[in-house]
Amino acid sequence: MKLPINPRIYERVERLEIPFNRYGLDEFGVSKEHLAQFYSMLIWAYENYFTMRSFGIENVPKRGRVMLVGNHSGGVALDAAIVIGSMLMDMEPPRLAQAMADKFMNTLPFVSGWSARLGHFTGLPEHATRLLEVDRMLMVFPEGHLGTAKLYKERNSLVKFGSGFMRLALETNTPIVPFAFVGGGDAIPTIHNSAFLGKLMGAPYIPFTPYIFPIPRPVNCEIYYGEPMVFEGDGNEEDSVVRHRVSLVKEQIRQLLDFGVERRKVGNLEVPNTLPKVEIT
Repeated sequence: MKLPINPRIYERVERLEIPFNRYGLDEFGVSKEHLAQFYSMLIWAYENYFTMRSFGIENVPKRGRVMLVGNHSGGVALDAAIVIGSMLMDMEPPRLAQAMADKFMNTLPFVSGWSARLGHFTGLPEHATRLLEVDRMLMVFPEGHLGTAKLYKERNSLVKFGSGFMRLALETNTPIVPFAFVGGGDAIPTIHNSAFLGKLMGAPYIPFTPYIFPIPRPVNCEIYYGEPMVFEGDGNEEDSVVRHRVSLVKEQIRQLLDFGVERRKVGNLEVPNTLPKVEIT
């Protein structure tokens, strides 16, 4: 089934600096038509349902390899869709953010096909390395599915970060742009995660909200992009060195998250002059 395409979205997809062939496909099988259809569905929610705003987007490199690293929240990876929309709609020129999807996505026939056509592949290191080696934008959530599993009371917290993204950044000489997504836990207020139902459906868990289904509520959401963090190395550093550098990225995301949460509390919707910054040591 072919979905309707928004002319404004089509124009921005056309301006993606990706070498599509005459069939509208790139070397990874990403489809220009699928991108236009998906973003056409996403744009209404992005601009109206969630009243999405991005801050610090000037910190994201316009071209070249880069890794967007942020916090996870929202039960069903709502944050991933919003960040992807931010890169297409708020960046100039527009960029395609690609992610490494959980392996269970490949067990869902319709979802797995669309996911691949949109540029999101199974989370294997070789896939991520290939993307960065051709100067793509990789989106990473180091908390994994434990991040989206946060309950409502934990929505603005951070859980343990994996370290694979840091070794990948060092190995490929990729700058890391930390970001904080604020509002995901408010949009989908999870009160319980059922591992039993998740196992039956091949997923890590199934989230439940006070109204049962994890359907997003229309709330304001914000993304705060920090300055790029560049680390020197080759990916073969001692575990203690890598963990320290991961902690620096996590602390930067923590400060951006706290900053955004505090702004929501006081109702400050003005564009901030500066964003928090953690010095690399």
